[in-house]
Amino acid sequence: MNSPRYLTKSRFKLALDCPTKLYYTRKPEYENSADTDSFLEQLAQGGFQIEELARMEHPGGIALLGDDWDYRKLANETQKLLTRDEVTIFEPAFLINGLFIRVDILVKKGKNVRLLEVKAKSVSGDRHESYINSKGDKLKGGMDLYLYDVAFQKYVMQACHPEWQISCFLKLVNKDAVTSVDGLHQCFKVVADSDLRTGIEKKPGLKKDDLGGSILCEINIDAEVNLIMEQNPLHESLSFEEVVCLYRDHYRDDKKIFLGIGGHCKACEYKAEEASGKKSGFHDCWAEQLQLSVAEIDEPKIYDVWYNPARKLLEEGKFFMKEISTQDFPVKPEAGKLSRSERQWLQIDKTIQKDETPYFDLENLKVELASWKFPLNFIDFETTAVALPFFKDMRPYEQLAFQFSHHIVYQDGRVEHFSEYLNTGPGEFPNFDFIRALKQSLESNNGSIFRYHNHENTIVNVIYDQLRNSAEPDKEELMAFIESISHNTGKNAKTWSGERDMIDLQKTVVNYYYDPVTGGSNSIKAVLPAVLQSSSYLQEKYQKPLAETGVSSRNFDPDHVFLRFENGKAVSPYKALPPVFENWDSDKLEQITESIPEIADGGAALFAYQKLQFPDLSAEETKAINQALLRYCELDTLAMVMIYEYFREVCNSL
Repeated sequence: MNSPRYLTKSRFKLALDCPTKLYYTRKPEYENSADTDSFLEQLAQGGFQIEELARMEHPGGIALLGDDWDYRKLANETQKLLTRDEVTIFEPAFLINGLFIRVDILVKKGKNVRLLEVKAKSVSGDRHESYINSKGDKLKGGMDLYLYDVAFQKYVMQACHPEWQISCFLKLVNKDAVTSVDGLHQCFKVVADSDLRTGIEKKPGLKKDDLGGSILCEINIDAEVNLIMEQNPLHESLSFEEVVCLYRDHYRDDKKIFLGIGGHCKACEYKAEEASGKKSGFHDCWAEQLQLSVAEIDEPKIYDVWYNPARKLLEEGKFFMKEISTQDFPVKPEAGKLSRSERQWLQIDKTIQKDETPYFDLENLKVELASWKFPLNFIDFETTAVALPFFKDMRPYEQLAFQFSHHIVYQDGRVEHFSEYLNTGPGEFPNFDFIRALKQSLESNNGSIFRYHNHENTIVNVIYDQLRNSAEPDKEELMAFIESISHNTGKNAKTWSGERDMIDLQKTVVNYYYDPVTGGSNSIKAVLPAVLQSSSYLQEKYQKPLAETGVSSRNFDPDHVFLRFENGKAVSPYKALPPVFENWDSDKLEQITESIPEIADGGAALFAYQKLQFPDLSAEETKAINQALLRYCELDTLAMVMIYEYFREVCNSL
């Protein structure tokens, strides 16, 4: 006999995103990538660690343990604990009328109950005011799903206990707080097995006093929850209670609710390739609503256009690029480069025409390349930003820079992996030695310096700020160096733009080049295979063993081959590298971290640094992870070199 289908808070959140998904959840025949993604996001944000830290701030709290699927038993055990006049419970369970929730932390004193939802999101504990707009009728701050989650919890708790006075709080990371102890992060070790099940291993004997001052804050959201329950701003045609009942009843009865086709479909986790052997909820949903075949559904979508400009078209019922005309999409040129709308139309037009040839604004690209000064310096940083800082006096999510790679291209075309830096030693604050090593490396010549996107400029600004507040004897010299190779981000009191301000190679790509192979993405992981697919020069050079390319390397064997082809397609050189971790997919880690504002960049390197901070790691595993980091970072700067070499050859040949 099938177990009852209860609407849990995770399913409620799923339905808020798209209620059709309720039909596909808990059905093993349907593909579902959400479990792995949510695990990695929690891991990346430090969500598991923050939960344990939050519990440490409530000594005497009782953790409700047991099988997550035995809802009734968990609810009964919770009710026994709630007979106490005063009690704090971690993950208490409530079950009523087909609704089931577990609360992160509940604090009960008589009939007064505090509901605390713990998240690794950051907030200004000093300056936060409200998540309600100035008119008082909408939510703001991108916290809608979190706030609705809490409202759902309160609704279920209040149904179970109408006599309670419930106050609601978000327990978040306070980005204004400063850690008062060293090694806070190392107090909460993430333990993952091959099945991607995780837990947090707390440091033996850990006490609340060992954690120093709190880096968490509690934000009262009673006003926001009341707005949701009284006005339901996300679904104004239905009351909050009607929405809850709608989701509950359709999930219980295994019936679909169709939200309609739109931009939300892009991130659907219920997509499956035919070869997977799984059903695709995404395709089922589109087929039922649009009466299309799988092949027709797989046509390129409007929402895949770079910097998606087409929300209005989606609302008008146009879903595919082939449906867009020039009347729908006004193109506005800009002098000296491709405008955003021109790039968008290039993507649309080449997709419709099935034109796979790259496009160059050759005249302006030549002018750009001619402005660069040899030798050319290509650099890439690896950094980490975590909720629980590694070192005293750091703020949550404050950046640590522990690695860089530096390639030089000389005027005669020679390519040298000139230098690199890596510091992953446990307990060693790397930032100042990092910037000293970078200074020594880049001051070896006066040529142009290149980064890919904004990350490197952001990081040197962070280090500038850290130096300004430090007692380092050479801080003035190091700050002057940072000013020479960067521009201020606006967060520093001083304004500067250095003589060797790093050139953003991604901007060169965006301004003068488009290749349909990239699918509209301008990330280096998308652009590199595209240029390798198009360039006969790169193909001839990098299909040879490294020793025959004339490129020096610090981490690859002389017989390593960077470029291989499979079925006529260039395989990204990154695919040939072994993963930093056997159990965690590097590409997936990159995607997850790019979507988290507090982290923004990181991927596998972020996790590697965290793992290397625990001294119980074996010497063999430490060496293997460090070697993997060195190879990845070297390839990042070599990838920049390859893109430059392609642009140079195109300009010289036409």
